[in-house]
Amino acid sequence: MTLHCPNTGAMTGCAEPGWRVWYSDSGNLKRKYPCTWELVENDQGHRICVNTGRANSLAEEAVRSGVLPSLTGYEAIRREVRYGAENSRIDLLLTGNDLISCYIEVKNVTLLGDNGQGYFPDAVTARGQKHLRELMEVVQQGQRAVLLFMAAHTGIERVAPASHIDPEYARLCREAAEAGVELLALGCEMDETGIRAVKPLQVDLQ
Repeated sequence: MTLHCPNTGAMTGCAEPGWRVWYSDSGNLKRKYPCTWELVENDQGHRICVNTGRANSLAEEAVRSGVLPSLTGYEAIRREVRYGAENSRIDLLLTGNDLISCYIEVKNVTLLGDNGQGYFPDAVTARGQKHLRELMEVVQQGQRAVLLFMAAHTGIERVAPASHIDPEYARLCREAAEAGVELLALGCEMDETGIRAVKPLQVDLQ
């Protein structure tokens, strides 16, 4: 069986021979590949969500359920809203209840290093660098900007920019934090019933 793989990253540590795979079946026979690769279980028993399309939905669910207290109190959540000088789309835009608007860029983290340390990105990302510049501009305009790392790997206990992979991205993360962009991270649980964002994680700026 050939599965559709909705992941454009390097997928380092996510795709070794013999690891168990979970997939979904769309039931749509008109699709070239009706089934989609969702999860993989590595040889340590950790589960990893390789479907990056799940991250935004998980982030929205976490905001609505109050897993991240600093993002509660807003009236409305919008998805994929155009913004910025570099023609970007923000993943989540929180508005209403007389609060300043909050722009949330979500990043799916699957790269695990030593001792529970997760890293983003797993390959050089010009797009990710652009998003950081856009978020800094949001702060300069008087709005809230959040970079939310969704740790889609049950072995990840904290998250850091991958300076050993993309030094420019790591530098921009530090610059963004100094400029007022909020860097947050969420850890996930995964089992046969689904995926859930359950707890905030520490973000380490190297």
